[in-house]
Amino acid sequence: MTALIDVDQLRTFIAIAETGSFTRAAEVVNKTQSAVSMQMKRLEERLDRAIFARDGRASKLTEDGERLLDYARRIVKLNMETIAAFSDAELSGRVRLGVPDDYADRYLPEIMARFSRAYPGVELTVICEPSVDLLDRIDANDLDLAIVTDCESKRASETFRRERLLWVASNRHPTHMEEPVPLALGRPTCSWRRAAIEKLDSIGRPYRILYSSSNAGAVAAAVLAGLAVSILPESGLRPGMRVLAAADGFPELSSCRIGLVRNAHESSALADALAEHVVSSLDNLSEQQAAE
Repeated sequence: MTALIDVDQLRTFIAIAETGSFTRAAEVVNKTQSAVSMQMKRLEERLDRAIFARDGRASKLTEDGERLLDYARRIVKLNMETIAAFSDAELSGRVRLGVPDDYADRYLPEIMARFSRAYPGVELTVICEPSVDLLDRIDANDLDLAIVTDCESKRASETFRRERLLWVASNRHPTHMEEPVPLALGRPTCSWRRAAIEKLDSIGRPYRILYSSSNAGAVAAAVLAGLAVSILPESGLRPGMRVLAAADGFPELSSCRIGLVRNAHESSALADALAEHVVSSLDNLSEQQAAE
């Protein structure tokens, strides 16, 4: 009989593919680096294929590794769904989730609805703050799980979504044509704020920061009122906004990564179940967007 692939090895493989590093993947799956290396050695032996190609300090996937990644994600996701289906009634207690308010309006209704239906006996505590503050809360053991953006430079995370960052303005006001262009951005620690400034500086376009807030609703209000231009992820677009492009004098922005960061010191079945529902909920939203 053909031996089956170890699901735990596949989960580690996905973490390496997402973080680009055995060291950072070890943090994600809460294993030692030597254990991660051994798992990948056994996985390659099982497949009789090389799935990693060393590129300096980074670990890139070979062509066979890229093929495996899609299968691995589907297998791990189905495994988690199966476990959840047969353990829902046994789970109770409280689980704490952190979400940046940039995504709260778009993501939380779907996540909360699915999770509450599956685990009616679980109390879900949600905290909405900027990603940098959520990471601090993870370190302080105030959260079990956090959805964060642009975290790859400082923290290992399980990336589950990528979105384009877009320049946005009111579709009823010519704010984007003003010189210097007024901006509504996050706090100085916000990576999106830095990206916006760097892009405008690179083309020599004058600007002034008119509004600064860590609250996405406040930034959106300034945009919709025709007071300023800002940057938002695709899922953050609201009725009444228009997307600005190079033809409007705004250079293309890079995409942002959205990932899950777990509390390594408080691993629990509830946190694992919530993580599965977060990813499943966003998959469902992506399917809805594609249908629209």
